[in-house]
This record gives sequence, structure tokens and C-alpha cells, in this order.
Amino acid sequence: MRRTRISQFLRQTGWWRRSIHVCVVGSGPAGLYTTEKILKQHNGAIIDIVDRLPTPFGLVRTGVAPDHQETKIVINQFSRTASNERCSFFGNLSLGRDISLSELRDIYDIVVLAYGAESDRTLNIPGEDLPNIHSAREFVWWYNGHPDCSNMSPNIQSTDTAIILGQGNVALDIARILLRPTRELETTDMADYALEALHRSSIRKVLLIGRRGPAQAACTAKELREILSIKDLRVHIKKRDLLTSSADEEELNNDRRQRRVYELLAKASSSLHSVTSTQKELHFIFFRKPHQFLPSFDNRVRGVSFEKTCLAKDFESGKRFAVGTGQFEELDAGLVLKSIGYKSVSVPGLAFDKQRGVVPNIKGRVVKANSDQTVLENGLYVVGWLKRGPTGIIATNLYCAEETVESVLEDLEKGTERKRKQGRPGLVELLESRDIQYVTFMGWEKIDMKEKAEGIRRNRPRIKITEWGELLRVANE
Repeated sequence: MRRTRISQFLRQTGWWRRSIHVCVVGSGPAGLYTTEKILKQHNGAIIDIVDRLPTPFGLVRTGVAPDHQETKIVINQFSRTASNERCSFFGNLSLGRDISLSELRDIYDIVVLAYGAESDRTLNIPGEDLPNIHSAREFVWWYNGHPDCSNMSPNIQSTDTAIILGQGNVALDIARILLRPTRELETTDMADYALEALHRSSIRKVLLIGRRGPAQAACTAKELREILSIKDLRVHIKKRDLLTSSADEEELNNDRRQRRVYELLAKASSSLHSVTSTQKELHFIFFRKPHQFLPSFDNRVRGVSFEKTCLAKDFESGKRFAVGTGQFEELDAGLVLKSIGYKSVSVPGLAFDKQRGVVPNIKGRVVKANSDQTVLENGLYVVGWLKRGPTGIIATNLYCAEETVESVLEDLEKGTERKRKQGRPGLVELLESRDIQYVTFMGWEKIDMKEKAEGIRRNRPRIKITEWGELLRVANE
């Protein structure tokens, strides 16, 4: 009855007919920064945010490490945007399953795709589908309580060693979660089941493995400093890996951030440690690329075969990249986590660059499929990882959104005559006709209130609801 009254009200009133109707697909940082900027810069914009999950905020909720609560403060800003009177949230609504892109474009004047990256890059080497091999995305979603991964059972209780492929910030986040004393995680919003599993974890050694050297490590100094400061952690870095060539020195002299990372690694390698039998270990291993995953007798992963690498120069771009040397070594581990990059996915009716994992665009304007890269889709835009690839931090999406919104406003200012679309009334009517159970922002606030109330009771920021059914039940109480 409630939704029927809403759709009747929208049909009976005329306020929406004088407006520009915008649909933003994705409620993560890219989508909400875009929404905020359109609301501020176009007084006639009515914006609906569509998200596959019943909970908003994307990777701020399910990607940011639970021991980085200060990073999640941006949720307060995003909440003000999503609760704006000219904005509505439609959660539990999947593009391509519940509604198609062509239907959204028929309903809205402007559609901005901001649904990020919900898949993973693959290595395409033998054994990649063995049990106990997971992507970084899956593992991060698991400990952050994402409903898609709440039933995952990573092997952290029957092996003492984990291999992490990659040395970027996400890889360091995962290593820190595996190595940090669990008592320090008990005051975070980590999923209850993950916290319990980590209490029983047998992981004592984490190997962080990169294709290139310490002068090219992809992490930031802040993340590196944090993991190196874990108490009673023994850090291993081979002295010979820290030797630099003239080309390395040139790179380090031209990049202060990279220089600081290298200096931190060098300092960690020279630090003296008192060794205890219960001490955990972090090994930085450089100049290795995975060759194949090795199966155990019961066909689970038991380790990885690596090819040693060296750096070669691409004379066109001037960049250096890792090439194999033909020398191999095997490293044992009962858990392997691939932190080699996220990947966006396409939907029917959308041009997509499979190699780069992005939607072809010009300053956020989507390029028409099968065109010569100059023909643009009218009223269709892209922002965030779907636009530029899975790079940057949360604030990077702010600048990315500014560019896309500038394109949207420029196109609106051209004054091209267009047929006014229905906007929100059309979406509500379509969803009601299909009996689709969507979650409003008020529904999210019920989830939020319940999680925080339970968190207060247990002296934690919140206790996340992690099951699809329970999320929908609470939202629709």
C-alpha cells in the first residue's frame, strides 16, 4: 500500500514534469559525489540512486578496512546527499536483472553509470580455480560483511602461511588484517563471523609478492608504515632486493612518494628483531611472477610456482616492466589471495572495453558501441572505476565526478529539445508492475539504526547485518 500511494502521488502531482530527471546507478563514492554536485549545480535536477545492494555507500562500507574507521567518516557527507529532498535511493535493484539499461534511458533524461568494479582480473595460469585461492575483492568483502561473501570460508585455520599476490594498498590491508592482534580488531565494525574466524586463525606467516622491485612497490607510505608498526611482527626483506640500479635511482629521484616507500622498506630490512616462537612474520618478496598454482594430494592449493623476473624498458613509453628470466622457484602456502586488480563488468546495450575494463568515454560521455570512438550516446554518462579503471583513493572519485558533471551540465546548457521523461514515477510504476522489493533510504536507515544499536551494546561502531534475507527483513519492517 505504501508504494502504491507513492506512485499515485507522483502521478497526480506535476512538480516532476518541470525537472531534469537523473538516474545514478551505484551509490558508492563516485555515484554520491556525482549526485552531490548535480544537486548543487542544477536546481531543477531530481535524482534517483539505484544500487544492487540494500545498503548504500559501496566500497566505503564493504571495501575500506574495518580498522580504518576514520576513512568511513565520509559516510556522514554521503548520507546528507542521499537524504536530500530532491534525491531518492532504490536499493536491492540490479541493473540487467531487475531493470535494463534501455528501460532506465527511456524513463530518465540523464543516466550516469557509477556501479564500479564487481569482478576481478585473472592471471589465466594453471590451477587458478583450485580451492583456497580467492581474489582480494572476495576476501575484503568477506571480512567486511558483504552479503555476497558472508558464506565464504577462507582457509585460515589449517595452514600457517598465506601468499598474497600484489603489493598495493589492498594487499597490505589484507596482510594487516591477517597479522594484526585480533584484540585490536574487536572494537571495529568487522563482520562477527570474520572476527571469530580470525580469533582461531593459524596464519603465522604472510608472503607479499610483487613482480617488480621495492623501488616500484605500488603501496603508499601511509599503508606501509601502518603494517610495519604492528607489534611483535618480524619483517623479512632480502638485502639484495634493495640494491638499486641507475634507472631505479632516476625513478626514485622523480617520485618523492616512491622514494619514501623505498626508504621505509630499507629501514625495515635493517631493523633488529627479537625472535619468539609465537611471533608472526611478514615477508616482502620481489621480482617474482606467478607461473602456476600447485595442487595438493586432495586437489587444493598447496603453493605457487614463481618465475623470477628482471626489469626491461619499453622504449616507446619509457616505462619499465617485469619480464621472466626462465628461473623458477616454489613457495608453499595453504591460502592464496590474488590482489591483482578489480574489474568492471558490462551490461547489455553498453559499449565496453574488455581489455581495460572500462566504458569508452570522452570526459564521462559514453561512446556509442561499434562507433569510431567519436559518436556519443545521448544522455548516458559514466563515472568512477567504470570510467577510468580501478585506481585511486576515495577522494579521486571527487575529481572524476567533477569532470563528468561538467559534461552533463554542458550538454544540458546546449538547450537541445528533448522529450521530457517520467523520471521517478515511471521507475516506481515499473517496479510495482514487476513486484520488485526495493529498499528506500528510510529502509537503509532502519538497517543502520539496528546495526548501531547492537554496536553500542557491544562497544563497537556497529554490528553489521550480513545476510541478504535479514537485510531486506529489517529494511521493510
